[in-house]
Amino acid sequence: MQIVVGENGNRYAQPCSCKEQRRGSQTLSRARIPVRYEHCDLESYAFDHSGAHPSLRKAYMLVGHYLQEYPLGTDGNGLLFTGSIGVGKTHLAVALLRELILNRGASGLFYDYRDLLKQVQNSYNPNVAETEMEVLAPVFDAEVLVLDEIGASKPSEWVWDTVAHILNTRYNNRRVTILTTNYPNLPPAGSRYADNASGQVRAAMREETLGDRIGERMRSRLQEMCLPIEMTGQDFRQNIKRAFLD
Repeated sequence: MQIVVGENGNRYAQPCSCKEQRRGSQTLSRARIPVRYEHCDLESYAFDHSGAHPSLRKAYMLVGHYLQEYPLGTDGNGLLFTGSIGVGKTHLAVALLRELILNRGASGLFYDYRDLLKQVQNSYNPNVAETEMEVLAPVFDAEVLVLDEIGASKPSEWVWDTVAHILNTRYNNRRVTILTTNYPNLPPAGSRYADNASGQVRAAMREETLGDRIGERMRSRLQEMCLPIEMTGQDFRQNIKRAFLD
């Protein structure tokens, strides 16, 4: 706290900027951001390298606009980053979480989708002291939640029910949820087609969609609670970054 003297000579107290910085740093340290992604910020996001797809710049601009609007202008809505591996989805999601914590006074958590489901499953073990609700309580209550690689676990009725529980709870409480996925933001695709030549029905080779992985009901819910941001491009880690090192 610091004492400020106004133009009329009145003295009043306001938070010291150093205190706000400490608070932000402490909140960030509790956000569970993996060491691998601790460096991710908006300044280090690469969208202007040779051959970069325009969608990467657009994604960057949309994140900047979201930051300007948060919290009143976003009305509890989040973002859904979709695209292939290595285009920078997790980088942008973490960078946004960092900015919200450090510059918007928010609090938040990062969870890997697969790890979260494993924690919930492990809570059913009678030898584990932590209950399912104790695992999920911080996920439900987080002001901002980053859920990375949603859809990555093998789909099952239990997975779909757990995802529905998480997303519906956060939707109903107007909590901001930021998600990434490697799967196209599309409904479940038809898995069979008719062979015109023989009239036989054969299994079709096709790419799985987000609807396949989390169920169409929850994919539809995400369209209500998040702005979809599609990102296209090469795998930065495997191609672009390697080219810089060569």
